[in-house]
Amino acid sequence: MARNAVHGCRLARAYRPVWNSRHPGCGFVSSLPSHARRYRAKLLNVDARSALFDLYGDHLRARGGQAPVAALVRLLGPLGITAPAVRTAVSRMAKQGWLNPVRLPSGAGYALTPRAIHRLDEAAERIYRRDNGRWDGRWQVVVVQRVTERARRDRLRAALGYLGYAPLTDTTWLGPHASAELDALLQAERVRADRFTATYDGDQLGLLARVWDLDGLAHAYRRWLRVAADIVAPATAGAPDDVVFATRSRLVHEWRKFLFADPGLPAELLPADWPGFEAAALFDRESARLLPAAARFVDCCLQPGDQGSPPGK
Repeated sequence: MARNAVHGCRLARAYRPVWNSRHPGCGFVSSLPSHARRYRAKLLNVDARSALFDLYGDHLRARGGQAPVAALVRLLGPLGITAPAVRTAVSRMAKQGWLNPVRLPSGAGYALTPRAIHRLDEAAERIYRRDNGRWDGRWQVVVVQRVTERARRDRLRAALGYLGYAPLTDTTWLGPHASAELDALLQAERVRADRFTATYDGDQLGLLARVWDLDGLAHAYRRWLRVAADIVAPATAGAPDDVVFATRSRLVHEWRKFLFADPGLPAELLPADWPGFEAAALFDRESARLLPAAARFVDCCLQPGDQGSPPGK
């Protein structure tokens, strides 16, 4: 067992988990201090599928992209997600093409598919803003064929929005950055599209305000700044690793929602007091602070061996 994983398990022993006698730090339920119990409810409203996407993208992608089902159950326990919910979610994600069932030395598990790896890598680029280069001033324009079937049209609109595009007209979509997933989306939906880059000679900020709801987005960032303070409150100095893991998972989950609203709007076009700048700085600072303890908890729960029987099995 790695030294940091040993530390993570020892740190949580004082909180007497309900199950998991071999690795107490990986327990499903902890006897928490009162201040952490008050915030526990804030960590319970992440659904299993979303939590699994966050877990694979934020932790397991860098650890081989696979894990036993039993470990997934242990890892999502601190978020209040039950074993049956985890098993149902991974099964559905496999049917949707995000996961592949695999046989691992420690039992049945699930591994990321190439499609999922592509999606999670692109999401990570946007969540952690790894490409911090200046915007080149060119807009990505996608003109899609008109889709008459409502369900298919709604699905296409939602997917284009997630990839960072917004509608200029019913069939013309605009984005500040090209998405590596666009080809796969158009192929999957069997939609033809013309794509090109363009510059805009008019009022760039006016264009942003016309295509994106800047007032609504600014309000969402200000609200996130208030909520984030409550989210990170349980992760005080000395908090057990499972609490820190749950706190960071909640923080990432809430921040990830901006992928559907903010395509990474060019900083050059936004006002100096844009609340997204402060929100991003807070996310970067807190996610980095919480990462060591969260990673210890993940490593602890991935250790092979007898992990006990979680509730709900």
